[in-house]
Amino acid sequence: MYSLFTCLSSQGSNLIPYSLEFQVKLKIPFGNKLLDAVCLVPSKSLTYGIILTHGASGDMNLPHLMSLASHLASHGFFCLRFTCKGLNIVHRIKAYKAVLNYLKTSGEYKLAGVFLGGRSMGSRAAASVMCHIEPDDADGFVRGLICISYPLHHPKQQHKLRDEDLFRIKDPVLFVSGSADEMCEKVNYNLMFV
Repeated sequence: MYSLFTCLSSQGSNLIPYSLEFQVKLKIPFGNKLLDAVCLVPSKSLTYGIILTHGASGDMNLPHLMSLASHLASHGFFCLRFTCKGLNIVHRIKAYKAVLNYLKTSGEYKLAGVFLGGRSMGSRAAASVMCHIEPDDADGFVRGLICISYPLHHPKQQHKLRDEDLFRIKDPVLFVSGSADEMCEKVNYNLMFV
């Protein structure tokens, strides 16, 4: 089983930042539309990638997503950020699947595996994609999940948890959440994973 940290250590024990060779803007097919995406490609050979998307508002150019992608790419990870507007979670999940499929079948970026990630609603979509990977697709390409401010519940509705997908995930999950986040109170996370 691989984790983000296992992959980091396998890239080299000293985590010396890589220089970015290039940034690529993409249009990823999604039904009869195209999703805007940006790839940060490290100068060294590619091994692992990370897919990131935004929450219910904003887009892939939110400063903290750009900063995270840049940091990860500077340490040798291929990073793809994409924008998918809309509040419909089913639509967001389908868009995430389209991005994952694009990256998995890309002849240009041959990766050993990817981590799915996102912020808020984007992490919820990533978690759903991860727990619904078909047995035919369970080839180890998806290695783990990165949830930034996962929306565990609506604000002030801590009793109505959105945790159904999280319990089905067998691969490593990294949760990052602030202490003042109204949609993922720490006490609920602690109770969920006891």
